[in-house]
Amino acid sequence: MTNNSNNNGNNKPDSICVGSGRFLRSVLVPALNAAQLHPTIVQTRGTSFGNYIKNRGADSNSKTNNNTNTDNVKYYEVDTVQYDGTTSTEEVPCYGCSNVWSLGKDEDKAQVLQELIPTMMEYCNVIGVGVTEAGLSKGSKAMMDLTDVLYACHSNNVKCSNPQGRICVINTDNVPQNGSTIQSFVMHHAVSSSCYDGEDASSSSFVDFLRDKVVFHNTMVDRITSQREGSNGMVPLCEPVPAKALVIEDLNGDLPTALSSQSLTNGNFGVVVRKEKGQLNSDIALKLRVANGTHTAVAHVMALCSLLLTDILSLEQGPGPLLVNYLDAFFVDQILVAGKLRFAADVQAVYDDWRKRLRHPSFGLSSFFITQNGAAKGGIRIAPTVRDLFMNDQDASVTTAYAFAAILRFLTPATPVGAAENGCYRGWLDGSSRSSGCTKSKTTLDEGESQDVEYADGMRYNLDEGWYEFKCTCQVQLSLLSSSSGRSTSIALCDALGAMATARQPADYVDVIVAYLTSKDGGDMQDLYDNAATKSSFLILAKAVATLYARMVAGDGMLKLLKEMESNAGIYRKIGFKESCSVIVDGGRADAEVGADDNDDSRPLHYRPSPIPSGSKLMNVAPNSDLSIASIVSAEVAAASVIDLHTHLLPPSHGMLCLWGIDELLTYHYLVAEFFMTAPPSISPQSFYALEKKEQANLIWQALFVDRSPISEACRGVVTTLAALGLGAALTKRDLDEVRKYYQVFRDGGLEGAEKFSELVYRLSGVQYAVMTNIPFNVAEARHWRPQKKEYPLQYRSALRVDPLLAGDRNTIEAALKSSGYEATLDGARQYFLDWCDTMSPEYLMASTPHDFFVPDGDLAGVKKTGVNAGALKEPFAFVDASGAECNACEEGDVPSVIDEDSDFLTLLMKVCEERDLPLAIKIGAHRGVNPDLQQAGDGVVAFADSQMLARLCTRFPKVRFLATFLSRNNQHEACVLASKFRNLHIYGCWWFCNNPSIIKEISTMRVEMLGTSFTAQHSDARVLDQLIYKWSHSRSVICSVLIKEYTKLQASGWLANRMEIRRDIRRLFGESYCEFMSKSFKV
Repeated sequence: MTNNSNNNGNNKPDSICVGSGRFLRSVLVPALNAAQLHPTIVQTRGTSFGNYIKNRGADSNSKTNNNTNTDNVKYYEVDTVQYDGTTSTEEVPCYGCSNVWSLGKDEDKAQVLQELIPTMMEYCNVIGVGVTEAGLSKGSKAMMDLTDVLYACHSNNVKCSNPQGRICVINTDNVPQNGSTIQSFVMHHAVSSSCYDGEDASSSSFVDFLRDKVVFHNTMVDRITSQREGSNGMVPLCEPVPAKALVIEDLNGDLPTALSSQSLTNGNFGVVVRKEKGQLNSDIALKLRVANGTHTAVAHVMALCSLLLTDILSLEQGPGPLLVNYLDAFFVDQILVAGKLRFAADVQAVYDDWRKRLRHPSFGLSSFFITQNGAAKGGIRIAPTVRDLFMNDQDASVTTAYAFAAILRFLTPATPVGAAENGCYRGWLDGSSRSSGCTKSKTTLDEGESQDVEYADGMRYNLDEGWYEFKCTCQVQLSLLSSSSGRSTSIALCDALGAMATARQPADYVDVIVAYLTSKDGGDMQDLYDNAATKSSFLILAKAVATLYARMVAGDGMLKLLKEMESNAGIYRKIGFKESCSVIVDGGRADAEVGADDNDDSRPLHYRPSPIPSGSKLMNVAPNSDLSIASIVSAEVAAASVIDLHTHLLPPSHGMLCLWGIDELLTYHYLVAEFFMTAPPSISPQSFYALEKKEQANLIWQALFVDRSPISEACRGVVTTLAALGLGAALTKRDLDEVRKYYQVFRDGGLEGAEKFSELVYRLSGVQYAVMTNIPFNVAEARHWRPQKKEYPLQYRSALRVDPLLAGDRNTIEAALKSSGYEATLDGARQYFLDWCDTMSPEYLMASTPHDFFVPDGDLAGVKKTGVNAGALKEPFAFVDASGAECNACEEGDVPSVIDEDSDFLTLLMKVCEERDLPLAIKIGAHRGVNPDLQQAGDGVVAFADSQMLARLCTRFPKVRFLATFLSRNNQHEACVLASKFRNLHIYGCWWFCNNPSIIKEISTMRVEMLGTSFTAQHSDARVLDQLIYKWSHSRSVICSVLIKEYTKLQASGWLANRMEIRRDIRRLFGESYCEFMSKSFKV
């Protein structure tokens, strides 16, 4: 059958629009007219629009062409605000207007069913449905009225001139599968009611008519409409017609031919007809994700920031550009990425069209209006993007976390009290105090005071007073939360948020945010939580939302947070909005389960910058629970930028002296010693050291990593390091060659490659700078300092090692002086060391004392040696010619002479320290060469070193600062006591054989209990660059567990340390106490 809708020739209506909503009048009715159909409008309630159009007068009728019956055809206006700011007005004809048609009252409905349809309509081609979402429900009056209208068409044998002879029901609401939904409701009513064709309705001709002669089209609609000011809703005020204002699914070619013509699609009507299954679903999904998703993402931010209309997004000044950049990033990095995985359509084109509409300079929607039903919109509009990202192993970015956090911030009541009698909660605007949300509205206003503004459904805001009202019916189940009882509790989302009436730390919010994101009424992502493949990503998102939400609630500005992201600084590094939301997870470990133990020191705690900047108001908030104490301490320990005050590292500029790579890791002297515990008798130390480094590494890898599990601390350190470098797959395969290939890429880059690797290690380990051990007696190293000092990164700081002075190693000193052209006198030695201080600019002088180092008792404080022993260097052969000799005695463990209080070398050393105001760092308790065959791996420990000699040094030389660490566990308690007695003494680190987790925990606990934060918790003592990674991640983990316990005890005693104070303390332990000590001067 061909379309012949205009065959009546007398302007009789041939289509009915049930409802008079602004969208129906501004999109569907104009499109039906363009398709040469004659629509009439029947109101569902009341008669306001019918009376308005009937009484408009003849002036508007005069604008029509070929209008033969002015009483039957009336016109209404539709305003369109163009992009240039002008407003055009269209006169839209409506037919059958000799009467006012309404379904509101029984008598009015009877007129429609008994007069309009039987007497005025020979044809019925289209029935438009423009009712609210509430009307689209089983048994609603709207659905029963629609059924009655269809029955009137059936019972009066109204014709249909559509191609398939079927009446097309077209809905103008965005309820998913709206046509199919309406069909089910109409069929239910037709079958269950006995008022149609007798009692056996299921076999009635009406039911057959509905099945055979009516098609219920699924649709999507999209045109932003408001109302002309002062028109009382009678005149729609609209944006220009978008490309997809009305999308209709027509799988069987039922629509009137003209309605699916190119002229309606390419013209000013935005009608798109989808003839293939699935196309409409893609359109709807793209609209929800692109247009609605970005709308929701920005509306809550704008409303909270008192930005009332979306047209500010068109401005080049103020917050507009920032918000647009945020939305662009949200689209490009999230929606577009997920969209390309899901849709064949041009996702970018959809956004380009929407972005133009959103930035209309003269047509803005109310941001508060858009926030309605925000909890559910998060799940409907944003969650599908998250789901596609996670299911395809893609990250959620900080923009997604921000969007969810903004929704939750908007839905947070100012008080823990439930909703008021009108069902409204009251929130507080960004920049206002939370107490402003508790202000009661005044019944009378003083002159100049602002009035409450109603924005929708009885909800108001007052910008001057800083509050707004909102409604939310979302319920959350707290059964997902970490609870020993395992009980499930249902609570209103807003009540759960409002119950936390004061600002909290992010960890305190994670549970309720997880509950929201998994709620069917909210984020609707329970499936992502339940799926083992996506659970970790989901929890990272939830924790990221918690961080931003906590900052929003604490008072960090909404726009300030966006500016931080846009700045590409700090945790956002160089990619800003593109950053994965994992960077803003608070706590030491981003991927930890909800309720996971931050006190777990069995896992490495890698460096990760804090997501809470020092200027955040959250820094003034104290932890509210043991959970938040653990989370804060873990986060702050992980974020501490370390000063590694003693290492054996050298920079890449020093060539082969800079040790790095897998072979150096495996042949580290800890592992060599462990290897020889298991090595067969056929492998002697001599034969082992005769091998190439690579062959040594192969033997150790096989023995300690393949034949045995690498469970020792030194072996586990290698595993931690390689895993942190991204070599987990190689570890799983036990593939040493693959590991070597990774390092070879850097080695192939020469010096530049080594420097890049150095930068990587420092970044991963969180080391601000490391203090080297620089030995002027070592010719191989000295050539990198003289005659021309090589440049090296600021991440490396020098320390001048002077073991021969402390050890009284006359031979080494004499050789060094002679080879360098200095006099073989104490004055020559003094000048030698002063010159090296000038060359190296060391942080301090340092020495590892010999195992028999001793300072005798006596009244040392009164000793004032200002001269030198002139005869000390006059012994036969005291100075020998050592030109070109390599002077490494201090590193080779030669047994030195005993030093007493009369030692000229000790006096010389102290004079250099005083003259340059440099501290002396002493490492006490090593027993060199316990097993000489093992070379460096053969050193041991003095069980009970003479701790009192440190007291005597501090007493005798009060103007010299001493940094000290002990190798034996037995000396640690006495060292703490000494540190508490001498202000020129600073204790640092857990050295060598004490650098094991169990001993670190014991020593750190003791030191905190005795010294507070007046010590440096750790130094790495690293010899291989890569070791910075594991030595610090292992140490952070242990020290973190110690501090969690100590701060928990402190809070239990009644002292609530806020986050700023905790951060301050932790930074002291990881380097700032050292800096404070180094800044002291006792010269005066």
